This record gives sequence, structure tokens and C-alpha cells, in this order.
Amino acid sequence: MKNIYLKTLVFALFFCAFLTNCSKDIIEKGADLAPQMSSRLDTNAGNWKTVVLASPADLTLSAPTAATSAEYQQELTNLKATLATLTPAQKAAVTYWGGGATLRWNQILRELVAKHNLPPVENADGIYPIPDANNPFNYPQFPFSNPPYASRAYAYASVAQYDALVTVYFYKKKYNRAMPNQADASIVPALPTTATAGYPSESAALAAVSYQVMKRLFPSDTLYLFEKYNEAKNVDLWAGLAVQSDVDAGNLIGIATATKVMARAGSDNMRFAVGSQRVWDSLATRIASAGGTPWVSVETPKRPPMLPLFGNVKTWLLSTIDLAIVRPSSPPAIGTAEFQAALEEVKSEVTTNSTREKISIVHFWADGVGTHSPPGHWNAIAASLIYAERQSNVRAARNFALLNMTMMDAGVSCWDTKAFYYTPRPSQMDANIKTLTGLPNFPSYTSGHSTFSAAAATFLGAIFPTAADNLTAQAKQASLSRLYGGIHYRFDCDAGYEAGAKIGQFAVNRSEIDGAK
Repeated sequence: MKNIYLKTLVFALFFCAFLTNCSKDIIEKGADLAPQMSSRLDTNAGNWKTVVLASPADLTLSAPTAATSAEYQQELTNLKATLATLTPAQKAAVTYWGGGATLRWNQILRELVAKHNLPPVENADGIYPIPDANNPFNYPQFPFSNPPYASRAYAYASVAQYDALVTVYFYKKKYNRAMPNQADASIVPALPTTATAGYPSESAALAAVSYQVMKRLFPSDTLYLFEKYNEAKNVDLWAGLAVQSDVDAGNLIGIATATKVMARAGSDNMRFAVGSQRVWDSLATRIASAGGTPWVSVETPKRPPMLPLFGNVKTWLLSTIDLAIVRPSSPPAIGTAEFQAALEEVKSEVTTNSTREKISIVHFWADGVGTHSPPGHWNAIAASLIYAERQSNVRAARNFALLNMTMMDAGVSCWDTKAFYYTPRPSQMDANIKTLTGLPNFPSYTSGHSTFSAAAATFLGAIFPTAADNLTAQAKQASLSRLYGGIHYRFDCDAGYEAGAKIGQFAVNRSEIDGAK
């Protein structure tokens, strides 16, 4: 097999060691995520519009015992005993999660995406095995978290976290039971306190919903996730912010929310995205029968296209009609002067016009094998902005949810376009074109990087207006990196960027009516 992916990964890692702009984002460094007081408390978050849940009241949570009851007083006594005997590991957990549990779970998810972003190697018979969700430990381990899969994973996890936290705040306001330190002044919290009630615990809800969703997305990592869950769900308790019944209630909300969200995942058509040999052949035959040149894999043996039916997966913000509207018009026809000029431009970019700066850009935005993918790159950018603004867990969850819904929709739209036009890559049309990074195993038109990046930058620029110009510049650089690397024609990048910007606006529109002002 031409192990293009492995060679590219090794070169990219080597190259990045010499590039200052390849340094990791602050949010990737656990020690830098120090506990801090939220800039606003978002006590009315229970009124925000949920995504999968019709409303927070969809989930029933019984009223807690009164703060004046004997039962609650006993819980306070138990809490004080727990705080007096905390282990070093428990204290370290409070610090680790205290800087923003939503940010931590996002970081963990990015790590899992990177771990599983590995394409399978062919069997002895030249057939590429397909990861099996029912047998996740078999080779190849499930999942192969390629960009489409990653965009879906980020979306489901962040939507579930958001709906769970909105529900937590709904019941905090409804029952309004005092936090432990408000009921007993001798209890001194180890983390910044808020004016919100203690029941139910948001850290417990966030831990439970994250664990339940992420173990379904990455089943071979269930044990690791269970360890994180057991730690994270107790942070409010160990920090003196919750009693045991607060934790138990939050846990119930997280589990119930995950059940609703993953029910949607089970019927979103993702299980059909891989396709079959018949489907793969039909995509190429349709183009060839019309006199065109279809995309083909350049690997030996030829690898099936990556999730060619991902374009049929259920979207979050776009309707079926919206998808048809944002689908780019056809690319320049092969053989025309316009197409030939675009092909020559690609060749010149990887030869005579290549510079150290452009190569730096190519590898900084490569986001290929062994990385958290293009959607993960934008999650890391968002995480830094969220942390710098000191957003509450619930507001961070809301912004991650909208970001990842729009990026998944961007991925669906892009893969719909790829399957529809099935455009060959530049190196397929001219064997003299050697890419400067890995060659993705799916059609060229349009650029996924461009579509993901424009959608992300459009939404994030509306949420963080002072960073909007920089975000747009980054998105355009990410888009052009694919031309510089010889992977895409300029028209791939331009059309993808335009479509992504339109899709990002759908997230902006929703953000203006979800109540999170």
C-alpha cells in the first residue's frame, strides 16, 4: 500500500517542530486552564432554547428536600466530613475540572478524535476493512474519526452537554435550594461560587451526559471515559459546591438527556454513510456515462471513498431545501480553458510559487491523520476564546453546540456536493503534481477545509465580534492552504468557502433567538 497518510503525518510532525505558528493552543495545556470566576452567571439559562429536548421540562426531576430539613442538614454534615478527608487526587481533580468542565470535556473529545483518526490498512486480499461499531475492539478499531465522523461526534457531544446544562439551570431556578455554603457558613468552597442554587449539580450533569454520549461515539475508550466521569461528577461535591443529592440529581439529568440525544443519532442516516461497492461504482459510473472524468482513488490498492453518503445525514440547522440552495453550482468542466488554468495554478503552487511561508500554512492547517481534524482545530480556537472571556459552563456549552452544529451541517453539505459532482483531484488529472501533505481519499469539489472553516469563522465572529477579522483571516488561510498544498483547485476553495459562510449564518440566526443574550 502507498502509505501516504503515515508519511504525511511523520513529515508534518517533524516540520511543525520548527514552526512557531504550530505551537499548541493554550487550551490544549491542562495546567493553563486555571479555575476562574465566570464573567456572567447566566442564572436565566434555564429559559434558553434547547436543541433536541423540546424544553427542559421534557425531563422530570423531583423536588429536593428543603434546606431546613433534617435530611439536608445531615447531608451538610456528611459534606464537611468529606471535605476534611479529601485525598491529593481529589484535590487535584477539583483544580483540573474547576477551570471549566465544558472546556475539559471538549478537550477530551478532541484527544479521542485524534487518537482514532487513522485510516485502516488493507487486508492481505487487498480489501480495506471497515470499522464495526458492534465490534469496536476488532481491527480496525471503531471509529475511524475522519473529518465527517469527527464533525458529527463534536456536534452530538456538545448538543447533549448544552441541553443537559439548560435543564440543570431550569431546575435550579424552579427549586432554588441553597448551595451548601449559603446554608452553612463554615463550608468554604474551593472554587469560585455563583449565585445559582445547588440543586442539581451542573458538573455531575455534564459528566454524566458527556460519558453517556462519548462512550457511544468511542466505545473502545469506555473505561477511560468512565474514569473521567467518576472523577468529574464529584467535583462539585469535593469543591464544597454541592451535597450528594445535588450530585445525584445532576447525574439523572445527564443520563436522561443523553438517552434523548442518542436516540436522534440512531436515526440520522449515519449508518448508511459508508455505502457499498455498488454505491461506490454507481457514483463513478454516473459521471463517466455522461462523458465526464470521475474521481478515483490513487492509492494501491484503491481505497473506497470516505463516507460518500455522509451528504444524506440529518442536519441540525439546515432543511433539505436549504441544503439544495447552498449546494454550489457545477465546477469548470474538464477540458475547458478555465479548468486547465486552475490545474496549472495548482502545479505552480507546489513548484515555482511555493515558499517557506506557504509550506508553513499548509502544515499548520493540514489537520490530517492523528490530529483532531479540521472541525477539532476550530473547536480549539473556540475554546481559547471561551476561556479568555471566562464564560460559564452553560454558555460555553451553548457556543460549542452552535459551532459544531454548523460545522456538521457544513460537512453534510460539502459531502453532498462531493458525491454529486465527483470531481477528480488535481494530482489525478496531472501526475506531475505532488502534494505537500496527504491526499484525502474522496472527490475534490468542494474543499472540506474551506467549508468547515468559513462556517466556523462566520459563527464565531458573530459571538466574538472583536475577534471577527482575525477569525475570517484564519478561515481564508485554512482555505488557501489546500491550494498551496496541491490538494485542491482554487475553485474548490472559493466555492467551499462561500457555501460555508452561508451555512455559518444559520448558526448566527439561531443564536439571535435562543435567549442566550
